Amino acid sequence: MSDTADVAATFCATLVDEWVRGGVLDAVVCPGSRSTPMALALADEPRLRVHVHHDERSAGFMALGLSMRGSPAVVLTTSGTAAVELHPAVVEAHHARVPLLVVTADRPPELQDVGAPQTIDQTHLFGRAVRWFVAPGVPDLASRSAWRSLGARAVSAANGVPPGPVHLNLAFREPLVGTAGERPPARGVGPGWPEGRPWTMTAPGLAPPTSDDAFRIQELSGAAGVIVAGMRCGAADRIHRLAAALGWPVLADPRSGCRTPTGTTVAAADAILRHRDTAERLGPEVVLRMGEPPASRVLNTWIADSGATEVLVHEQGAWIDPDRRLDRIVVGQPSEWWDPLIAGVTPADPTWLDGWQQAEAAAQQAFDDVLALHPEPTEPGVARSVLAALPDHARLVVASSMPIRDIEWYGAPRSGVWVEANRGANGIDGVLSTAVGVALSAAGPTVALVGDLAFLHDSGALVGLVRRPAELTIVVVDNDGGGIFSFLPQHDLLPSERFEQVLGTPHGVDIGALGEAHRLRVTRPKLATDVGEAVTAALGRPGPELVHVRTDRTSNVEVHDELHAAVAEALGRLP
Repeated sequence: MSDTADVAATFCATLVDEWVRGGVLDAVVCPGSRSTPMALALADEPRLRVHVHHDERSAGFMALGLSMRGSPAVVLTTSGTAAVELHPAVVEAHHARVPLLVVTADRPPELQDVGAPQTIDQTHLFGRAVRWFVAPGVPDLASRSAWRSLGARAVSAANGVPPGPVHLNLAFREPLVGTAGERPPARGVGPGWPEGRPWTMTAPGLAPPTSDDAFRIQELSGAAGVIVAGMRCGAADRIHRLAAALGWPVLADPRSGCRTPTGTTVAAADAILRHRDTAERLGPEVVLRMGEPPASRVLNTWIADSGATEVLVHEQGAWIDPDRRLDRIVVGQPSEWWDPLIAGVTPADPTWLDGWQQAEAAAQQAFDDVLALHPEPTEPGVARSVLAALPDHARLVVASSMPIRDIEWYGAPRSGVWVEANRGANGIDGVLSTAVGVALSAAGPTVALVGDLAFLHDSGALVGLVRRPAELTIVVVDNDGGGIFSFLPQHDLLPSERFEQVLGTPHGVDIGALGEAHRLRVTRPKLATDVGEAVTAALGRPGPELVHVRTDRTSNVEVHDELHAAVAEALGRLP
């Protein structure tokens, strides 16, 4: 084997084999010429599911969604601006700590800096947003012994502490179509692949919790505290078991998996803490933060202003302290060391948890009462209805901006639904493609709840969607513009015409017609009660579907104010 194309084909086949051995299940391939050797190697691997996408930017987010279950997916592009299009997804994977193998084809050295077409400087293209960057050069037989190590390290770095994206920039010479020969022998069980699985890198200074950590947690006995549970918080049943033992509420972010209908769950914390007297009365002595922070600014501000002792427990040891007030960071999975301690915990005064339970019940009832007065769809009502309509084991992918806030503020407690959002960098871009990736990797149905701008921003995700084996229902809340900006001070400080020009930004696009142009089945619920029914019906039919819900931006602000006022009034009546 000496032909350049055959060497490249064998090199790519070796990397792919090593990735599959490391747990990679999916690859998203974008059409391109220079990436042909790797595209063919991925397509020829029967153990991989290969998804082709015409849009590199959408492809990156689709791979992100496929990787959210924990196993890194591959996304492949050709050289030039095609590689640049992956940057938003790489940044999200970096901040969200999602493993991802980003593979970009490149021109060989002799074509660099000489005006060759589709050639840019791709060295460290994504800067510090990747866990590892490697550009091994044009493959040759002299480097054959290093090929498997290269593949193994890529997966290991993506799965490291913390996990994240890895960038492999692979240069190929023409001709680009070759025949793969015998691959280097696979290594057996050893330090690279113990028991056939990737090894995990441990960041310096991060160690599992010690007995001293456990003892300090136990010292929280008797205090009036709260558990704030976010994504990657650990097992919900164990967190609620600890909360019950301590006599504390769990202020549960929808992505935490802890919004189960139990006596310790508080889902309406944002609305409750907007009522000043209640917020002061329920001020904690200790805040135990589990996993990622919630989206609610009200909740985060309340924590920062509380003066409470703050302890963060994070399985990956992430330093999440935007207010720089943490008293302690504990690294690890609490389920490994809390259970034996629960029996010895002394609970807080029972009136502490009782006060939170009363506030939660009052707020949830106020939500129902107000929304029942609005026959037409409202954005809080859509969020509440969509969440309630999902069957067990469904996935809900929510756009950053208003949808994730409406789910967090008004979604009622329930079990059996996995909620995800791109809250690493908190952008609205790529959410549809992320949902497609989640749907392709999910065992059950997936619903995406997005605003109209997020939908239009990622309409490339709709290309070829009807041909993908994805159980995906897309719910678009369409208020013809940037609804979240109406909640900002700029809305009242700027003249209405100027606000609409630079922030409201009405687009005038017929969302339903755009969905139909991509051959999606489209339903348009007119009444609030129709929304949940439309979602249920869509989930009962095969193929992707679009539920287009029109709302009004001006009345949306009024409904939010009405809900908060009703909760405040209900809380004011509590003893």
